[in-house]
Amino acid sequence: MLTNEMKADLVKKAFDARNGSYSPYSRFQVGAALLTSGGEIFLGANIENASYGATICAERTAAVKAASSGKREFIAIAVVGSQEGSTNDEMAYAYPCGICRQFLREFLPPSGDIVVLVAKTPEQFLETTLNALLPHSFGPSDLDYLHRSSES
Repeated sequence: MLTNEMKADLVKKAFDARNGSYSPYSRFQVGAALLTSGGEIFLGANIENASYGATICAERTAAVKAASSGKREFIAIAVVGSQEGSTNDEMAYAYPCGICRQFLREFLPPSGDIVVLVAKTPEQFLETTLNALLPHSFGPSDLDYLHRSSES
């Protein structure tokens, strides 16, 4: 069960993670804090690249850290983003992009959903779910036919 205190802590950690952003081109700094089913939190920040396609978002940075550490069931993620130097009054909700939504979809827990928190300030955040942001998604179970046909 994800308590209000856990959500607030995750949002605060996403704000801390934003400090690691490398965003010299867009100057849009994003931080993410990802909670695994084992209770571990992985942080990520967006890392831009002069070859824009090589840029990696904060959400995927956190997810790659978790997955490469053997943690592959995610239950919640908090995301914050803002233009470099902006004040809390200028903050907007930064939802995960489409690629990040699909990437996170790979690691749904047995409960079948991931809580997504997007914040303007550590105290002001909205809550939704990955399934609400990416309905009718494609995932590992859609490839089960490959395993079934190879077992025949």
